[in-house]
Amino acid sequence: MRGAAIEIVDVNKWFGDFQALRDINLSIATGEKVVICGPSGSGKSTVVRCINRLEEHQSGTISFNGVELTNDPASVASIQGDIGMVFQQFNLFPHLTVIENLMLGPMKARGLSREEAVNRAKQYLERVRIPDQANKKPAHLSGGQQQRVAIARSLCMEPKVLLFDEPTSALDPEMIAEVLDVMEELAREGMTMIVVTHEMGFARKVADKMVFMDNGEIVEQAAPEDFFERPKTQRCQKFLSQILHH
Repeated sequence: MRGAAIEIVDVNKWFGDFQALRDINLSIATGEKVVICGPSGSGKSTVVRCINRLEEHQSGTISFNGVELTNDPASVASIQGDIGMVFQQFNLFPHLTVIENLMLGPMKARGLSREEAVNRAKQYLERVRIPDQANKKPAHLSGGQQQRVAIARSLCMEPKVLLFDEPTSALDPEMIAEVLDVMEELAREGMTMIVVTHEMGFARKVADKMVFMDNGEIVEQAAPEDFFERPKTQRCQKFLSQILHH
């Protein structure tokens, strides 16, 4: 068994009186691809936001490579740059060119020289297949290109884990494939990935483990084949029938 990259144990999270996560237990091995799905408001995004410390959980523990994630500065430093995140909205700096967006993190957080940062940025723009867009501002790119820039920006930090929070849900249908293709390639190359998505074709292709959430709980987790062919719970069967029939 490969060591767990991320270990979530008995995690609970409230927003005021609303319990967003209940007793979440999930282990993600190094190199594993985990797809989290479920209806809106089921807590999927909250899980990845807690892993990335964008949200704080109130009880239970989340560990990354054996280190518990807390507000302790050493703990925060341990994940900075090592856990990358790609959001629904691309969160690029509009006033910077594409390549400047990519250079910022490595220079600030990783101490790269300008020249090293330029080279690394070019390498990852190549990787997401848009090297020719380096000097444009984000507003001049399509949504699919902007999302690929956002992925490249995360990759420039050379993270150990990449979190994706519904990375294609803000895109027009014809742009979804180009983003999923890049994600598939990363998966094949062995990146540890946690992906919140409704793209079940993608999930079938790349996931090592499917996690189905509803009402803040993990209802089911299984290998894709079992998950899609033999869902155990009615809630999961219902969700799959709604999402797969169209």
